[in-house]
Amino acid sequence: MVYLITGASHTGKTALAQRLLEKYKYPYLSIDHLKMGLIRSGYTDLTPLSSDRELTEYLWPVVREIIKTVIENGQNLVVEGCYIPFDWEKDFAAEYREKIQYRCLVMSEEYIRSHYSDIKKFANVAEQRIDDSDCTLETLLRDNAKMLEGCIKHGTRYVLIDGFYDLSI
Repeated sequence: MVYLITGASHTGKTALAQRLLEKYKYPYLSIDHLKMGLIRSGYTDLTPLSSDRELTEYLWPVVREIIKTVIENGQNLVVEGCYIPFDWEKDFAAEYREKIQYRCLVMSEEYIRSHYSDIKKFANVAEQRIDDSDCTLETLLRDNAKMLEGCIKHGTRYVLIDGFYDLSI
């Protein structure tokens, strides 16, 4: 089984993937790690500041083919990152789609406003962020609203974080 976990920054994608690794021993692929490996190696002219659209267009074809290979080999994998397109299903035949679970983590406006200090406090729970200056109340509100809108528009499954947030499996 392949689990796709996406969402805006700071929604807990990496922390959830880490918990799945610890509980089920399913390896996970961080699309951010792939992104930085390709950028640092010079295989792309994109940068960490490139637009999400550009990064998704560049990274998704590689990730998509990794997913197909994992399924063909009967393996399990968790793929986490914000560069999974809402219309991901179009890239897979039915026999692949039945082996993929997709979830988008979305924080509600109320949750963000009432837990902003906690969101900042737990930003490094699964990875060390060198620069977290882009995590402002405004960016969290904007990015989560955009993710929710995309999920609704494309009919994709999402987990609305609105109240108590527990990453236990």
